[in-house]
Amino acid sequence: MSTPESIVVIGAGLAGAKTVEELRSLGFTGPLTLIGEESHAPYERPALSKEYLAGSAEFTDSLVHPLEWYAENSIDLRLNTSATAFDAAAHTVTLSDGSTVDYGALVLATGAAPRRASIPGADAEGVLYLRTKEDSDAIRAAAVKGKKLAIIGGGWIGLEVAAGARNAGADVAVLELDPLPLARIVGDRAAEAFASLHRDKGVDLHTNAEAAEILVADGHVTGVKLKDGTLIDADTVLVGIGAIPNIALAEAAGLTIEAGGVAVDAQLRTSDADVFAVGDIAAQNHPVLGRRVRVEHWATALNQPKAVAATLTGTDTDFTELPYFFTDQYDLGMEYIGSVPRGVQPEVVFRGDLESREFIAYYLNADGAILAAMAVNIWDVIDNLKALILSGKPVDRARLEDSTVAISEL
Repeated sequence: MSTPESIVVIGAGLAGAKTVEELRSLGFTGPLTLIGEESHAPYERPALSKEYLAGSAEFTDSLVHPLEWYAENSIDLRLNTSATAFDAAAHTVTLSDGSTVDYGALVLATGAAPRRASIPGADAEGVLYLRTKEDSDAIRAAAVKGKKLAIIGGGWIGLEVAAGARNAGADVAVLELDPLPLARIVGDRAAEAFASLHRDKGVDLHTNAEAAEILVADGHVTGVKLKDGTLIDADTVLVGIGAIPNIALAEAAGLTIEAGGVAVDAQLRTSDADVFAVGDIAAQNHPVLGRRVRVEHWATALNQPKAVAATLTGTDTDFTELPYFFTDQYDLGMEYIGSVPRGVQPEVVFRGDLESREFIAYYLNADGAILAAMAVNIWDVIDNLKALILSGKPVDRARLEDSTVAISEL
């Protein structure tokens, strides 16, 4: 496409900040506006449930750029401001202060919001969610020695917060709806490794546990009641039951919505040729995976802007990176690459030792080709795992399991 005269980016998280950075680095010199609802300069969110929550890193370590960088690069950064609508025909964005901004091209990087609990007591003081710096601050203040934290949801956020809270000395209960936390993502055997890790660290992990009510006395949380009548004492409750993509602007403007997000092509262009979407909301027709995928992870927000910026500056570029995410919990570090299609039950082949939590899990399709792989406490293998996935070729299971066979030789 031809380079637009001006570009507006809605959403000042990692994806939005990297979009304006890439545009300037590729030589775009036109007006560039970045709109963000928070008061902080754009920052990366993983540390909110990891290093920053644990107190081992400063918030400034998570900033994409210092605040002054935006002025130095002639980026009109508008904080404490939300976009209330955009008019695709008029090429204007309406802001929360009533003003409008014209655009030649628009990039939506509006991210996602925590899914809210709908049970009684969910609006009480002491019920927390995690999305912003302030949320992380509140959790850190509550998760201290002598205090009890109940976490509804045993997903990545719930387990990472559980690890941070236990390390800080808090009593932690995790309430997971399924028989094992993470099993839908990593499979039962690998999920058991995560479950046993948390139990070994003193987490009171409840599975097949559905929260029925958050108990409140005098306006303050006192615990959680499960559907089976079990009572869990708590001073604070963290709700970590997933996220909802912020697609209201796109829907109101008439953009095509699919797979729970804004439908985009290989180049992350929406159904409107002058509007793009990146990050959590982008439901991309992925040119490598051959299907539409939407990925709510840090690496997507980091890398998609490179493709968008290249396309906007005149070089049509597909986004071809495989989904990738990582977690840190206590002394366990994990990297996962690839994607298992929804509804597919892959065969899982392991290399290494699950009991010591040093292993690789390979997720195979019916033909024996690798769809995804997860490395737990095994490092510097992601590039080779990525190559295995991209080859699309069946791999001998015995060789996959054999730690004496180098992954590069598979």
